[in-house]
Amino acid sequence: MHRPIFGRSFAVLVAPVLLSVLAFNFLNKKKTSARRNAEDVGIGTSTSMTASTRNCYEVFLSFRGTDTRKGFTDHLYNGLIDAGIDAFRDNEELSQGENIRPELLAAITNSKILIPILSVNYGASSWCLDELVQMMECKDKNRQIVLPIFYNVKPADVGHQIGSFGDAFQKRERRLRKRRLDPTILEKWKKALLEVSTLKGYEADGYEAELVKLVVREVLRELKKKFELVISENLVGIDSHVNNVMDFVDDKSDATLFIGIHGMGGIGKTTLAKIIYNKLSNQFKHRSFIADIRESWKRNGVHYLQNQLIYDILKQENGARNEDEGINIISSKFKNKKVLVLLDDVDNVVQLKSLVGKRDWFSSGSRIIITTRNKRVLEEVGVDHNYEHKEMDENQSLILFSKHAFRRDSPPKEFEDLTHEAISITGGLPLSLEVFGSLLCGKDSTRWRDTIKKLKKVPHEEVQKRLRISYEALDYRQKQIFLDIACFFIDTDKTIASYMWDACDFFPGDGIEVLIFMSLIKVGDDNKLRMHDHLRDLGREIVCEENQREPWYRTRLWDYEEVQKVLKENKVTISFLFLI
Repeated sequence: MHRPIFGRSFAVLVAPVLLSVLAFNFLNKKKTSARRNAEDVGIGTSTSMTASTRNCYEVFLSFRGTDTRKGFTDHLYNGLIDAGIDAFRDNEELSQGENIRPELLAAITNSKILIPILSVNYGASSWCLDELVQMMECKDKNRQIVLPIFYNVKPADVGHQIGSFGDAFQKRERRLRKRRLDPTILEKWKKALLEVSTLKGYEADGYEAELVKLVVREVLRELKKKFELVISENLVGIDSHVNNVMDFVDDKSDATLFIGIHGMGGIGKTTLAKIIYNKLSNQFKHRSFIADIRESWKRNGVHYLQNQLIYDILKQENGARNEDEGINIISSKFKNKKVLVLLDDVDNVVQLKSLVGKRDWFSSGSRIIITTRNKRVLEEVGVDHNYEHKEMDENQSLILFSKHAFRRDSPPKEFEDLTHEAISITGGLPLSLEVFGSLLCGKDSTRWRDTIKKLKKVPHEEVQKRLRISYEALDYRQKQIFLDIACFFIDTDKTIASYMWDACDFFPGDGIEVLIFMSLIKVGDDNKLRMHDHLRDLGREIVCEENQREPWYRTRLWDYEEVQKVLKENKVTISFLFLI
């Protein structure tokens, strides 16, 4: 575990903020439980969390418990869970007499796909009908997907309340009319039944196991975006690379394949691998993407990564306590799993042997995608397809550079010569094209010439030094934020880190926006800070240059051995210890 050290004044300033944030997060994670009346429809949760604490689901199942709870609904629910889909259904242990209707309605509103299982007695339940009304409203207002299943009833019977479905509904209607039921409620029920009967759905009149497969497949299709990894919108020249790899994959549909992608840092290996992963994702129930393995391996150790893989595939937390136990779990419990795994930035064959060892660890048809800078790693593990991702050609470079420099696909006429001159010193490296384009964006021609002249003095192969130009364009506060991220806060929630920067008067809102604009950092959908490894190395090298031989004189320490040296020689007074 690396233990960066901060100075006393910084600690005094930051410690109260961090403690309040940690306390808030702890309280926020506490789980409560809630139960509701299971009068007609059992709607509950598949996990220890309940609707009151976590009412965001992917699929909401509405059904008449007496008709389908122990049969079709149970089979469908388990089919969804096995496919990795978060489904909301009946819990038979619900306490009687408790009213949690607001939580139930919230669960419907916040679910992506709503599946009413319309059986003979569905219309005899006020709970079911109220749920159906809510589902139809969500469909119209929120564009949620309603996927009805007509279980031993016909859509027309449901829509017009005839046949056996109509008999049960009318019996319920007569009973409620005697109790002077509000006629507007009855009209809402009938309107919802008519509307749902016109939707494209499924009729259960044959083999139920086959129907479950069809429904799960359709749900996976609709939820595909959930499994897709985030990819830059400014993609240029990637199609030919994708087609090259996919042609090989498509020809080997039944085999377990190890696919390697190698090339220099910043060339776009991860982007290519993510696109391939996204193209394949809806074919797999079991998927895992493990990012930045090289760095995470050093920071967290092998069994941390093994546990991430085990959780993604088996949904089993902290399954491995050490490397050997992790290998035993993966090699034995994954054998019957057809998996899609993306291992990003591998730099040692030991990492592959600990995570995906041999082909017979996985079921036939599995796909293991590996990205690395070191081609030898792929050769040692014996990948089935070894693809080298090379630099962009001049036309592709021009488009990518222009997207960042001018927010368009080509330069204005007055900048054409300068653009070609700038592109010539990038070597077709996507990272350099993005960073240099962002650096020059909005500058006048004089600043362009000065910057290009400066860039030309940096050796072509030393990408890190080129990126220093972007760093030098920052003001003091922006530089401090950049160095903090490079040394400590990659994969840290932006909000938590911003508390410290705000306390230091670094104006993180403005600073982070500038760093994003200059392509020095990214903020993921999970609000975590991201930084390319070349930029991370640049930031750390800048800190090391503060004093190469005496680390205790530097502003930041993150290397475990250097921290040990500082502590052993008692060169600094520790007032605050920040663990990563």
